[in-house]
Amino acid sequence: MRAGERTISIGVDIGGTFTDVVLIEQGTRTVVSSKVLTTPSKPEQAVLDAIDAVLSRSPHGYDAVRTYVHGTTLATNAIIERKGACTGLLTTQGFRDSLETASELRYELYDPFIEFPEPLIPRYLRLGVAERTQFDGVILSPTDTDAVAAAIDEMLAAGVESVAVCFLHAYANPANELAAAKVIAAAHPDLSVSLSSRVLPEIGEYARTSTTAANAYVRPLVARYLTDLVQMLLERGSKGAFFVMSSSGGTLSLELAREFPVRLVESGPAAGVSIAAHYATELDKPNLLSFDMGGTTAKISLVQGGVPTRTNELEVARVRRFHKGSGILLKAPAIDLIEIGAGGGSIARVDALGLLAVGPQSAGADPGPVCYGRGGTAPTVTDADLVLGYLDADHFLGGTMRLEREQALAAIEQHIGRPLGLDALAAARSVFSVVNDSMANAAAVYAAEQGIDLRDYTLLAFGGAAPTHAWDVARRLGINEVRVPFAAGVLSALGCLASPVSFDFVVGYMRELAQVNWAYINARFVALEAEGRELLTQAGIAEGIAVSFSADMRYFGQRYEVNVALPIGPLDETLLPTLHDAFYAAYRQHYGRDIREVPVETVSWRLNVSGPRPKLDVEWPSHAIRGSVPVPKGEREVYFLDAQQPLPCPVYERVALAIGTQFVGPAVVEDHESTSIVPPGASATVDDAQMLVINLGDTSR
Repeated sequence: MRAGERTISIGVDIGGTFTDVVLIEQGTRTVVSSKVLTTPSKPEQAVLDAIDAVLSRSPHGYDAVRTYVHGTTLATNAIIERKGACTGLLTTQGFRDSLETASELRYELYDPFIEFPEPLIPRYLRLGVAERTQFDGVILSPTDTDAVAAAIDEMLAAGVESVAVCFLHAYANPANELAAAKVIAAAHPDLSVSLSSRVLPEIGEYARTSTTAANAYVRPLVARYLTDLVQMLLERGSKGAFFVMSSSGGTLSLELAREFPVRLVESGPAAGVSIAAHYATELDKPNLLSFDMGGTTAKISLVQGGVPTRTNELEVARVRRFHKGSGILLKAPAIDLIEIGAGGGSIARVDALGLLAVGPQSAGADPGPVCYGRGGTAPTVTDADLVLGYLDADHFLGGTMRLEREQALAAIEQHIGRPLGLDALAAARSVFSVVNDSMANAAAVYAAEQGIDLRDYTLLAFGGAAPTHAWDVARRLGINEVRVPFAAGVLSALGCLASPVSFDFVVGYMRELAQVNWAYINARFVALEAEGRELLTQAGIAEGIAVSFSADMRYFGQRYEVNVALPIGPLDETLLPTLHDAFYAAYRQHYGRDIREVPVETVSWRLNVSGPRPKLDVEWPSHAIRGSVPVPKGEREVYFLDAQQPLPCPVYERVALAIGTQFVGPAVVEDHESTSIVPPGASATVDDAQMLVINLGDTSR
């Protein structure tokens, strides 16, 4: 490498239990990874520790890093754990209760004790001021600037650190919000302010207010974290560009991530689905079930035709985890996935009815599972995996972290076995079975809602715990083929480096399709495309830029929309037949029918500007020659669900398996960050990408 040349890219993924880092060196195609325990009180410390670890195994230092791409659950966890800033809401007079009235829908129609999440902003910090804008953008009353100043003073006296400004119909005309922002900036230039016309300029009072409130709630925390982390990297001699994964599967600049942290809510999981889409294309396996099971949660998503399914809204902090409508609604472009409280650290317990339950509570990184020996007392999924022989106490994280099997065995016997009248091994089997059943059921419901038969899909397993559980989850779903990529335990960090820099824009404009002002829409699209291209230029991207357009449409008077792709180029009334047909097709795919005699209306118009997807050119480490016979490094007894006695299993080191290697189960394959299980009756092959391909054969059902 020439002096001063930067050739290293680093991907970072912070999870609830572990922080993963992957380093790729351009030219040599070298890949180095590290997995360390997350430091919840100071997450940047684990990031720096993991980066130090990968650089210590590279001949280069911080000065050689060209790019950092960071995925994080910081925003999500802050909302769930209610650890964001003290936030105030400035809204139109008479509308301060929209966070509680919400959509006025009940997710359980007949439950008299129904619960909804507490708003992020309490009522006494939600203040209204005189102003009014019509739905078409006409201003009826300008902003009362004196009332704004008085409201902000009242909020600051109550300890507010961040303010959300959400005026009625600001998506149609932001002038009144901008006037309020000007007053706030003049008197309090350092106060964090989020405007709904910037965060979410689209129709839907509750969604817009809820999303803007969430953005304001996490903005100071995320901004401090990102600023501190970048400063620490600079102090270590780094000059690399810094990007942050967004929930849509693209990456954002540091500045946009600090301004719109609500777009980071599914940041880490999106990186995992992004790499799954990469493999779907590379392997010519267009239909994949992405199964990412880490220490705290399991994330499941569908890749269809090589493209992840997407959504424009998501929920966090659900009161009831499987009930849509029981959480805080956020509208932001996102990869559509379900997140289940089922990870290696998920706590197993016997509930009040005497039934075994696993999760969603997690032991996290501190104290972690009992077997970590860090003070944990509640048995977890990882404890059960260790007791059953799936994990090696001396090989966890490549042998850098020893697990305490006897402590895990005692905890499972005390808290699960005795209450259920089972011995410790039977109790551990039950924990393993219940958590797998929960994940499989969630995936089956998720697929059924979209009319998809998962038996035609391949399951791609990654995350620290997924390769251990994938065989049984796939079997329950009737999936025959499981694929475990190399470095599966840190694959989401790698996914950060496989994601394009991307920006999403939205225009709120509700009109019947036949009455759209096409000159207005074209002008808005031209302006937003120019803004997107400028943002990409600032990020150092000038070539390979792709632009896509779409609109959210519905039948006149309906509540829910479907997204319809729009043609490239100026739009006009001659396209009406094409647009109607496109809407009918999208509606029919989603609902199974279409209605031709009802008018169609548009709600929101969307634009995405994206740079080229980075090419992953890597060479995975291997200690074996193609065609060589695999030699186990040892053998251990493993307890499978359907076997009455433990089965002796050969244990293979992942890097010692050559391309083309074939073997049959039962077997265990150990990597530095994860352990893959090949069950009895299954066969395994190492393909040309060094991916472990497990064919379940008759074991799938």
